Amino acid sequence: MLKFDVTGMSCAACSSRVEKAVNGLEGVTECSVNLLTNSMNVEGDATPEQIIAAVEKAGYGAALSGDNKEEAEKTAVQSEDAAREEKLILKNRLLPSLGFLLLLMYLSMGHGMFGWPLPGGMADNPLTICLWQLLLTAAVLVINQKFFVSGTRSLLRGAPNMDTLVALGAGAAFVYSTYNLFQMADAVAATDLDEAHRLLHDLYFESAAMIPALITVGKMLEARAKGKTTDALQGLMQLAPSKAVIIKDGKELNVDISEVTVGTIFAVYPGESIPVDGIVLEGQSAVDEAALTGESIPAEKQPEDKVYGATINQSGYLKCRATNVGKDTVLSQIIRMVSEASATKAPIAKTADRVAGIFVPVVLGIAFVT
Repeated sequence: MLKFDVTGMSCAACSSRVEKAVNGLEGVTECSVNLLTNSMNVEGDATPEQIIAAVEKAGYGAALSGDNKEEAEKTAVQSEDAAREEKLILKNRLLPSLGFLLLLMYLSMGHGMFGWPLPGGMADNPLTICLWQLLLTAAVLVINQKFFVSGTRSLLRGAPNMDTLVALGAGAAFVYSTYNLFQMADAVAATDLDEAHRLLHDLYFESAAMIPALITVGKMLEARAKGKTTDALQGLMQLAPSKAVIIKDGKELNVDISEVTVGTIFAVYPGESIPVDGIVLEGQSAVDEAALTGESIPAEKQPEDKVYGATINQSGYLKCRATNVGKDTVLSQIIRMVSEASATKAPIAKTADRVAGIFVPVVLGIAFVT
């Protein structure tokens, strides 16, 4: 099974589109895309180049993920950094959006529905109130222009997504309200106050601003959830030491864990973590294997017994020979299984994705018909 990191997805319709594109390749038996982790698992005979090309043709990006500990750790760190950066960008959009939205709601709802006071002579000039609504709404839309850029691009590719719906909804409300505002100005100029009052109730600036602002709140919560998906993997990765004490020509050398190969003789002193899987050659000790097995009672080790990476030597000196290193250690296999499990979808999630694949086109169709 091949695992990929996918970029550019913003909603379930995007992940469904990626799955459809990859499943259409000859040789692919199953493709599963997880939007929360931005990952994709593919089974079959298709080459990574073919899969990446199919994803890019669908309008997204993909890169092959590593399956050893070092590459998995690098990927997890990159995902965490990306999630942190995304949260910062969303926060910078959300705070001013909510500020402008609150002012807009005060002008549009607070004064009209609850009689809250307005500054200056705005209460005597409805056009001034409406112009301020126009400016505040425009500010929110400019701050959240990403929805319009992404939604328009997706629509032009013939693959509309949720950003397309947000852009169309907010854009339509803004354009319609702006048109009615000009009509209202003409009515006021013609002293047709009844028509001006009627048009005043046909302004939906607050809706145009609220749509992208609230969606940004949802995006912020989603980014926080994405940042937590790597916590389990990070915790497992931090169990393994980065250094090992190997014995070479009768001398002990402190080397990087990547330099340990199968057959390397290494030493573990009390209190140290065992660097890789191996077999005991000399010494006796009790080893805490709770990190891997959950067993709280230390396991006694003596010559010919197996030891595992990331477990802790508690009492005695051990001299061991490495039997499994890198992606073949028990810890790396656990990390790989956790990673694969996080990218696996429940049956209900697959059903939801199938619905999401047709949701946007159906909504757009209903909107144009009505």
